[in-house]
Amino acid sequence: MSELLPKVEVLSSVTDADAADIAHLLTQLSRTATFDQSRLTTIVTHDATELLVVRENGRIVGAATFVTFPLPSGVRGHVEDVVVDETMRGKGIARALLVRMTELATNRGLRTLDLTSRPARKSALRLYESVGFVRRDTNALRFTPTART
Repeated sequence: MSELLPKVEVLSSVTDADAADIAHLLTQLSRTATFDQSRLTTIVTHDATELLVVRENGRIVGAATFVTFPLPSGVRGHVEDVVVDETMRGKGIARALLVRMTELATNRGLRTLDLTSRPARKSALRLYESVGFVRRDTNALRFTPTART
């Protein structure tokens, strides 16, 4: 790839400033998600998850979660929670995050790296396809447990 992409970092610890940046990004990712700093710390210390970020002037302006897990059919990966600050979109940040995840998947010998996206997110889908993701003929199903009382 001839274009110069922003530098992607894998967080190994979370500062208060990092947490504030991630909390801000989370509001742009989901209207219903809630920020939890202890969960963020768990993500960066857990063996199966890595939080990839891009910084601009020291602030986190883009993030994505890279998840890997062994299955009987092979080690698989999943891309979750890709988000770029609305003021920084169009600068190659999401592309850099996705390219880095595909490199990690290749270097680690993952059998597949999956992600999901709503059909209405046409520009995101074009981006995903441009870095090598292929649409599959499948149905995404979700179970949401109710809170225990």
